[in-house]
Amino acid sequence: MAKIRLDKFICEALTLTRSESHRVIRGGGVEVDGKMQKDIALKIDSDKSDVRYKGKALTYKSFHYYILNKPAGYITSTEDERDPTIMEILPEKIKKMGLFPVGRLDKDTEGLVLLTDNGALSHYLLSPKHHVSKKYYLESDLELSEKDVEAFFQGVDIGEKSLTLPATLEIFENDPKKAYLTLCEGKFHQVKRMLCAVSKNVLYLERVAFATLTLPEDLERGEVRELTDTETAELEKLLPVQ
Repeated sequence: MAKIRLDKFICEALTLTRSESHRVIRGGGVEVDGKMQKDIALKIDSDKSDVRYKGKALTYKSFHYYILNKPAGYITSTEDERDPTIMEILPEKIKKMGLFPVGRLDKDTEGLVLLTDNGALSHYLLSPKHHVSKKYYLESDLELSEKDVEAFFQGVDIGEKSLTLPATLEIFENDPKKAYLTLCEGKFHQVKRMLCAVSKNVLYLERVAFATLTLPEDLERGEVRELTDTETAELEKLLPVQ
């Protein structure tokens, strides 16, 4: 990787604004390869330089990835004139990072939302030609049946030019009004339209998996956390080698 300015490194490593990184560097406590540095414009190697703040080693991240357990009542967007958006429930520190949601969940749909500043990955995940999987937990107003399982696997008419792509419906044995539905496309209101195509209505919908990610059981509704190194690596593996 090309060399970058020390202030940019500190911005990314500590999640600070540019002016905040300047104060941190000029205030002392930042070391580069064992030497105190107060030059904000110092060019360093982001991969090889040993950068520390108050003795703690820092790592430069080109991109950031966060997972949000979205509650109902919020628009999956960075801004909206009429409705509250998911950005309003994020901690201030994360709001400053310039992240955006990858795809959308309906206002009343809950569950997994990926937030990132990696435009290339977002484009890949949302591209129709890549058939990235999305898994939902749903509750129907009427009991689901094996006939519905077969219909979803064959594809149903939701008013588009062609039938939906094969989808997997897993009905709960102890409650046939509940199921998991896994899709490999993401048309507008698709799950609701698919249920409507088999004469049923969605009463509750939650996304529980997206691409390589699964909604963590310990992530409470409305909470957000950074992806682990393992989660990040698995996600970035999806991108073709440039």
